[in-house]
Amino acid sequence: MTWIGIITRFVVAAVILGIVWLIPGLVNQGTLGGILAAAVVIAVLGYVVEGLLGGQVTARNRGLIGFIVTFVVIYLAQFIMPALLQLSLWGTLICAVVVGVLDVILPERIKAK
Repeated sequence: MTWIGIITRFVVAAVILGIVWLIPGLVNQGTLGGILAAAVVIAVLGYVVEGLLGGQVTARNRGLIGFIVTFVVIYLAQFIMPALLQLSLWGTLICAVVVGVLDVILPERIKAK
């Protein structure tokens, strides 16, 4: 993953978490700091996982990694930092699916340009 991929994953995760934060019923508690902290962890952990899997990660695998990493980070964040971020299970799933789908599409489109 390149720096553009890391920045893209961070921005996507932060924007999606911010949008989900605005939808009633999906977020039990959250702050801007919690959203940004989760987005940083998602981007860094995704980079680490892709590095462990080798340099040739396909777009589909990148989406799967994005989904799993996002789901795990957001789900565990409510136990690690409950005052900063608590999403419902549906909110967590929605975020993870959207980040996973965008991880398939965006980095490839950025590379193509």
